[in-house]
Amino acid sequence: MTEETRPRPRPDGPTERRPARPARRSVRGHAWLTLVTLSVGAMMVSLDGMIVAVAQPAMQSALGADLTGIQWVTNGYLLTVAALLITAGKVGDRFGHRNVFLIGVAGFTAASVAIGLSGSLGWVIGLRIVQGAFGALMQPATLGLLRSAFPAERLNMPIAVRSAVIAASTAAGPVVGGLIVEHADWSWVFFLNVPLGAIALALGLTVLRDVRADGAVGRFDVTGMVVLAGALCSLVWGLAEVPHSGWADTVPLLALMAGALLLTGFVWWQGHAADPLVPLRIFRSVRFSVGVFTMVVMGFVMVAAPFVLVFYLQNVLGLTPAQSGVRVLALTLLMIVGAPPAAMWISRSGPRTPVVLGLGAIAAAMAALSQLDARTGTLEMTLYFFLLGVGFSPVMVGGTKLVMSSAPMELSGVAGGMQQTAMQIGGSLGVATAGTVIAAHTASVLPGRLAAHGLVLSPEQADTAARKAAVGLSPDLGLPGATRELLARVSQSVFLEGMQYALLATAAVAAAGALAGLAIGPGKTAQHQ
Repeated sequence: MTEETRPRPRPDGPTERRPARPARRSVRGHAWLTLVTLSVGAMMVSLDGMIVAVAQPAMQSALGADLTGIQWVTNGYLLTVAALLITAGKVGDRFGHRNVFLIGVAGFTAASVAIGLSGSLGWVIGLRIVQGAFGALMQPATLGLLRSAFPAERLNMPIAVRSAVIAASTAAGPVVGGLIVEHADWSWVFFLNVPLGAIALALGLTVLRDVRADGAVGRFDVTGMVVLAGALCSLVWGLAEVPHSGWADTVPLLALMAGALLLTGFVWWQGHAADPLVPLRIFRSVRFSVGVFTMVVMGFVMVAAPFVLVFYLQNVLGLTPAQSGVRVLALTLLMIVGAPPAAMWISRSGPRTPVVLGLGAIAAAMAALSQLDARTGTLEMTLYFFLLGVGFSPVMVGGTKLVMSSAPMELSGVAGGMQQTAMQIGGSLGVATAGTVIAAHTASVLPGRLAAHGLVLSPEQADTAARKAAVGLSPDLGLPGATRELLARVSQSVFLEGMQYALLATAAVAAAGALAGLAIGPGKTAQHQ
């Protein structure tokens, strides 16, 4: 008889049986500690992307790279991530998301150290591709582990916290990257991942618990993995080339055509494969399909808007990067603090109303931002960014919830990969669309606008002027003072017109997302266990 259950005398004679003490609760599998662990991993990936973007000029100078070469430091990483996200989710469904997450963290950290120790551009690009492969392992695993750690009806708040952490990391990235580049060598951009990786590994080994669904078995669809990777890589590469070369250029056109053909072949194969990588039945859920489309729209807006507005803030208003960051502070803060209230709203009402109203607010904010000019005040701009932030939070939380909770548990990794891939494709499509709209407008309008003022440029000068005007700059063509001022004034005017069209196109995409959100149906999301 144990001490806990041994009868003990009462003062008045009779005895009572004292209940056994409850077993001490283990930290392994603790839901909120799991969320903390996964948030550290998400922070590492998000922070790395923003810091590397800021550090690229310093890397270009130190490594003696040209513009095309240094772009592949980012493009190689992004292409690898986009190509492998869904496959990584399937691997997690099969072998356990805990194992995949830990391997991803360890590999991402080791690759970061190797990049920091590299002294040549070729090694940096190659290791960034390796880093992207491990980053792809981490991202679907975080959502898959959240799906298994929390009951489906309590999934909103963990998703909101994860979204807030990513938003905070994105906001901190430029500041941290700027400080590192200013006070240390570019390699420390990558060495920063070492303490974060160590924390994530220590917590992961201690806290994370694998829960595997019985349905996550079967053979790997190797054919589907290869075809899908080729399709996504071709699509993202083609879209990345569009802003520089245009839609009609041979390279992006062939890449996009190849991606479309491979994607069509992939869909056909998934309908015939014995154990498909992405079972097409998952798209029978209207909520899942709308959730994926919502993530495409979010990626489009979240990447296209900053891509355009950074040129406006720095090249039209003449702000420094730090001052530009202050201008968009309202947006960043709302994304951080707005996620938890959005989660509570979705828990009470279901996702349809928050998603539809959020996308409506985004569309209205983008339409308002399209009216910016060289005289727009700080308060007015802050209000527009505030409205944009108000819309982002419910859409991000609601869209992610739709994707994750509408998929069967055994496909939680695939669903997480779909969510991340949709945002990657949407972001690439957003940059390609916004860049093309502005470039096409400046190239077609600027020469005629200048000629109407009596300034006729040679074809070479017109091409140079259009390229500079497409990013809000006025080219130095060696013209005399008054003519140079005319060129600057007209170029800025044409850029603002192009920016207006690009942001209105982004608003239209958000409005299309809001219309699609009406198909979600009323009530709370149906759950798959």
